[in-house]
Amino acid sequence: MSSSVAIKNALISVYYKDNLEPIILELKRLGVKIYSTGGTEDFIRALGVDVIAVEDLTSYPSILGGRVKTLHPKVFGGILARRSFEGDQQQLAQYEIPEIDLVIVDLYPFEETVKSGAGHDDVIEKIDIGGISLIRAAAKNYKDVTIIASKDDYAELENILKTQNGETTFDQRRSLAKKAFNTSSHYDSAIFNYFNQEDPQPVFKQSIQRSQVLRYGENPHQKGIFYGNLDAMFTKLNGKELSYNNLVDVDAAVALIDEFTEPTIAILKHTNACGIASRSFIKEAWLDALACDPVSAFGGVIIANDEINAETAAEISKLFFEVLIAPAYTDEALVYLTEKKNRIILIRNPVELPVKQFKTLLNGVIEQDKDSTVEGPDLMKPATTKQPTEHELRDLFFANKVVKHTKSNTIVFAKNNTLIASGVGQTSRVDSLRQAIVKAEAFGFDLKGAVMASDAFFPFNDCVEIAADAGITAILQPGGSIKDQDSIKMADEKGISMVMTGVRHFKH
Repeated sequence: MSSSVAIKNALISVYYKDNLEPIILELKRLGVKIYSTGGTEDFIRALGVDVIAVEDLTSYPSILGGRVKTLHPKVFGGILARRSFEGDQQQLAQYEIPEIDLVIVDLYPFEETVKSGAGHDDVIEKIDIGGISLIRAAAKNYKDVTIIASKDDYAELENILKTQNGETTFDQRRSLAKKAFNTSSHYDSAIFNYFNQEDPQPVFKQSIQRSQVLRYGENPHQKGIFYGNLDAMFTKLNGKELSYNNLVDVDAAVALIDEFTEPTIAILKHTNACGIASRSFIKEAWLDALACDPVSAFGGVIIANDEINAETAAEISKLFFEVLIAPAYTDEALVYLTEKKNRIILIRNPVELPVKQFKTLLNGVIEQDKDSTVEGPDLMKPATTKQPTEHELRDLFFANKVVKHTKSNTIVFAKNNTLIASGVGQTSRVDSLRQAIVKAEAFGFDLKGAVMASDAFFPFNDCVEIAADAGITAILQPGGSIKDQDSIKMADEKGISMVMTGVRHFKH
């Protein structure tokens, strides 16, 4: 097993040339012979560095519009030849094949092309063939060959060239080979998923390049890892690292706040909103959101869809909380918010979120589309003699947004664009309703004139009767029960309105 290998010959074929110049100049300083193709070859020549065209090595031109350039025994033989095998060395000599000790590849931007909305033919042309083959060959022969499969690793290579006089260690080559196989497998997964979109019998394949080891999982005895790029999603201004449970709550908070356009603040605990309000000014939204359930708000996750100013920050700072998320903060606000070092303060950056959800279950994985719809007043079909007022319709819309993001069985009370109380996660919808009534009374809310939303239909008329007796004047539910008429009849008897949306928002 070889240990240290000096780089004598290098093959470079990259799409993006960013940050490549320092490496080329280091290779020149070390006297490394460079082979290259096409635009990369032109780039190297423009730096005043000698380069040998791959066509001169293979005696074959680039053909088929550049589709075939490096696919040749004189290229792959030089990469795959085992330095310690006498037979391999004899064949290299026989066919005049140079040993290639370093391969640098940056693949065609397939994923970027798909995301750009390019046509099918353009996407297909960005499926790299030669580059991916070079990566696999060099990574397979990592005992003797150094592979750089991404521009993200240029800095590491530059440091090796500068500090180790162009020699790589076995551990470095093995580490770079692992990165290379990660690059190639991710690339192949992206291509497969492009073709797999409309398959009637789809295959589950996911590849996420970045990860972050968490302090622990849901509990201290469980290991936890986040796969994804949190740095793209958030800019952390203060506080400790996000925990597993923080991330679960933050995900729920982001999904909820995205339903609202007017200035809104939500407080979440264990993924459920314990306070949310929409107002003309963010400070008022905070005060009214907190009033919903100040006990549950303790230690929660707070999210806003508007800039946090100093007045709002001063009020928020009176509460112990784990995480605060907003699109922006004034400098004065941060003075208040960063007083305690463990508070996690995040700026949410504009990042496109996935449209699919999946999780492990039993001996496999389940996947579904995200629940990306919420029914507004135009989709609320009146079912009762009494019609909801315009004000009630607005409150029902607000309540429907909240109920969509609350664990089932769920009942939500709302009034004046404010969450009054909710009953969540009960095995009986009647229990959820009674829980919501108790909480509303505990914090001094008058339910007269409030509206109620349910995430699923009422199998019996008891919920309607109890809600009406508590003061609820308008109810939203999806409908669909064989006993819908019983609930409608009860609403009519109680003189309240009921609308049906036809869409269930069950959330297990």
